[in-house]
Amino acid sequence: MTDYGHPITFGLSLHPSVDRLAETIWLAQAADTAGLEYLAIQDHAYNPEFLDAWTLGTYLAAETERISFFPDVADLQLRPPTILAKAAASLSVLTGGRIVLGVGGGASADGIAAMGGTRREAREMVAFTEEALQVMRRALVGGVVDLRSSQHQIEGYEAGPAPTAPIPLWLGSNGPRMLAVTGRSSDGWVSPLNTYVPPEDVPLRQQRIDEAAASAGREPADVRRIYNVVGAIGAARGGPGLTGGVSSWIDALSDWSIDLGFDTFIFWPMTSPLAQLELFASEVIPGVRQRVRERRGR
Repeated sequence: MTDYGHPITFGLSLHPSVDRLAETIWLAQAADTAGLEYLAIQDHAYNPEFLDAWTLGTYLAAETERISFFPDVADLQLRPPTILAKAAASLSVLTGGRIVLGVGGGASADGIAAMGGTRREAREMVAFTEEALQVMRRALVGGVVDLRSSQHQIEGYEAGPAPTAPIPLWLGSNGPRMLAVTGRSSDGWVSPLNTYVPPEDVPLRQQRIDEAAASAGREPADVRRIYNVVGAIGAARGGPGLTGGVSSWIDALSDWSIDLGFDTFIFWPMTSPLAQLELFASEVIPGVRQRVRERRGR
């Protein structure tokens, strides 16, 4: 695969359980202090144990200073694109640009329907998502948004406030049609967890994104590539996801960057999150950055 040449960036996934709020605040502040670029929050609003991802991100933005947030990923079928763009633009203005808008078509049709959302299947959901991306892109620059289709009825929405810097639109996708939407219409591919899309399954997905981007007149490098990596640093091999010592993590993430095309890694620690974050920030991240610099130099 192609190394698309983007800077290598890192983030931490925060578990939105209400019972883990104190830990979540500590982790957010520690990641901010440690220099990570992103805090990611999964969006499963139909889970009664979870805080609302957008509310939690806004709360944590006030508890941190420089780190950016992104929903990983916001459920478009429960969050109308005009409202989602309004929320993202507002948070960008309030935080000085510390927001990336990660979105997806929705992980659970049953969960969406249970909350009163429309149950969409297959092609209809793909069409809805691609139109929603177009709506959000227009709304995020301000001005009038008007789109009347079988999926959306937006009758002259006057969008604003406009953020001072562009807000990237990253799309979570896995199936062929959604991967094509990613290449045509998004600023980044948010891959599912490495336990769902293991490294050996990545090249075909990257190829579909690249082909769709090229067919739309875009450069494949216009699309960032984000990998959600579950695992444990220092644990014995054999656990879920990526497990092993610091050197194993440096080897794997460097290979996944240069050989698979990923530029951003979101760490989902399986155990002892604060201790794992400290190892990730102090040893894995600088090791990966150094290794990628060396390999790119060659």
